[in-house]
Amino acid sequence: MTRDFFNARAAIWDARIAEKDINKLKSMLSRLDIRAGTNVLDVGTGTGIFVPFLLERIGRKGKLVCLDYAAEMLQVAQAKGFQGNLTFLCADIMESGLADTSFDNIVGYSVFPHFQDKPGALREIYRLLKKGGRLFICHTSSRREINEIHRTLPEVCNHLIPENEAMRLMLSAAGFKDITIEDGITDYLVRAVK
Repeated sequence: MTRDFFNARAAIWDARIAEKDINKLKSMLSRLDIRAGTNVLDVGTGTGIFVPFLLERIGRKGKLVCLDYAAEMLQVAQAKGFQGNLTFLCADIMESGLADTSFDNIVGYSVFPHFQDKPGALREIYRLLKKGGRLFICHTSSRREINEIHRTLPEVCNHLIPENEAMRLMLSAAGFKDITIEDGITDYLVRAVK
């Protein structure tokens, strides 16, 4: 049902829903410790709002895998013609088929609330990260604002970002360490290390 929700909105997502403030997106990217030449998985790529920023950061020697389970959202992203070493994969994070320890970094921009099985998704992300790899869960709106918006939409009314302590416990249970949560007034960022 959630997949249908996103597919039905793919054509209007960028115009009506996605973050349009380039400065917010650049500011968020500047807070992610992603180095040039690294392998990055973008979970929940959607229409590719964060893709050009990630490509710029990893450079020509890096690799970006853009994963989303909503085919029509991913088609919008692909149609943008991004240039770089990137691959698009239409799959659920729980059934990606990607190999263990494939990525230096995994980014979940504006996707975490939509994981049906949040603990399971975190375990799968942990599996895909190299030892010492980093997970970044980020939003260019506050946790409170995102949760308020989702509560007004019947299809995603239960798709919420957990309270900070619950998030920390979920990450720890999945195996992550060095967890930091920045639950700001205008944005939200979680960093965690395998």
